[in-house]
Amino acid sequence: MTSLAGREAIVGTQPYAAGQLVRAPKTAELIASLYRRQIVRGELRPGDTLPSEQHLMAQFGVSRPTLREAFRILEAEDLISVKRGSRGGARVTQPSLAVAARYVGLLLQVQDTTIADVYEARMVLEPACARLLAKRRVKQDLADLTACVEELRGAVEAGPDHGPDLARWSSVAYRFHELIMQRSGSKTLAVQGGVLQDIVATHLTLAITRGYAEDEASGDYRRNMRSYEKLVELVEKQDGPGAERHWRAHMEAAGQRLLREDLQHRSVVDLFA
Repeated sequence: MTSLAGREAIVGTQPYAAGQLVRAPKTAELIASLYRRQIVRGELRPGDTLPSEQHLMAQFGVSRPTLREAFRILEAEDLISVKRGSRGGARVTQPSLAVAARYVGLLLQVQDTTIADVYEARMVLEPACARLLAKRRVKQDLADLTACVEELRGAVEAGPDHGPDLARWSSVAYRFHELIMQRSGSKTLAVQGGVLQDIVATHLTLAITRGYAEDEASGDYRRNMRSYEKLVELVEKQDGPGAERHWRAHMEAAGQRLLREDLQHRSVVDLFA
């Protein structure tokens, strides 16, 4: 059986193009790739525990530092969590959109991307998801969307005259937007939209903590709530074009409030610095 080190040497000698050679991957990278494939294919599930370090060192013929480097690669990708100590070990985890948002945020930072630019991209994706949701929705989708609307209504009615608790409102509204994308039936759009939503949500949290969103009146929240109710009605009627038009108008109006003056020119770097 060829060892990982032997396979690394073989890969490193293969020509790539115009006389160039492929960079030989490190042994740790090969081990990480092996487990990455098993995780994304479902051969290893969240909660599964990997064999002990001693077992894996013997299996792959590698040293402890090499094995731990492989673990660090998988940890950085949020594919495993490692607990040190005599009772420790590596356990498979469920990757989150927050990790992807962090990496996308880094890419956007180096291009000096603004929050307004990110929100504009989101306004392209999410209304399209609303159209697909209306076309493909099932009873559970309607029930979950309606539950969000009812919770938003409760937050408004329980709050003071100037509006509901912002943290509670933002959390439920985030869930409503999340449902639109997740239940659209398009996994690709759901992931892409979710990453953008996570970045915008970080911006919104920053705006709330700095007091930018505190001057909205209770009527503004009630208007938003009616807009959510309207979308649910369109989804229930399976009016895809109507749902897309309505949600685009909703997001444009919301964007004007969220991206006011200095906030609209704020760079993504300000969120992740």
